[in-house]
Amino acid sequence: MKALVVDDERLARKELMRLLEKHPEVEVVGEASNGPECIELIESKEPDLVFLDIQMPGMSGFDMLAELDNVPEIIFVTAYDDYAIRAFEVNALDYLLKPIEEERLAGAIAKVTERFEREEAFVEEAKNDLLSASDRIFIKDGEKCWFVPLEEVRLFESEGNYVRVWFRDFKPLILRSLNQLDERLDPKQFFRTSRKHIVNLSWIDDIEPWFNGGLRCTLKDGKEIEVSRRQAARFKEIKSL
Repeated sequence: MKALVVDDERLARKELMRLLEKHPEVEVVGEASNGPECIELIESKEPDLVFLDIQMPGMSGFDMLAELDNVPEIIFVTAYDDYAIRAFEVNALDYLLKPIEEERLAGAIAKVTERFEREEAFVEEAKNDLLSASDRIFIKDGEKCWFVPLEEVRLFESEGNYVRVWFRDFKPLILRSLNQLDERLDPKQFFRTSRKHIVNLSWIDDIEPWFNGGLRCTLKDGKEIEVSRRQAARFKEIKSL
């Protein structure tokens, strides 16, 4: 898997890269000392995994993630344990404290490898099974079950390791990532507006310009969804005459 190492301290980057040499399944394709550099590398290198420091000058690791539409797997590497809860709220795969213990690093890499194997199997199965608006999907949340036509689903919303499915008056949670759903859904019907949302295009009632070159769409139920600047450009490109 391709990985980036992001830390404002050069020695910390070099030490982590030295430890990663013992894991041939991880290929370090770049290093960055701050958030903007990391964003550029993510867009150019398309890594599978980022080892990310939290406290960096100008832009914290959390601030950087908020700028991304498609977020790679994240393993936070930090000298502080104060951010652990917030790290998992943004769906980080693991949280390593400095100085990094080799055993903990090995456990984190095993965890990300297992997740990639599951997602690759899911994507491979999905390649010949793209879901359109006319298909029905099975949803189970606790003791409740639904068999729902996709055309009734107006929104998929990421919440940590789960996705909330908005249809009718229901909002159940399913154990899936938004990236996994993006692979399964017909792009002619469903659009990834940001790292948090996939919208059913037929449910959009209104679109208006928004901050920093983005868009804001209003769904037929009145819910407002922001379209990030990058995705707004893509939306205009694929949906304009």
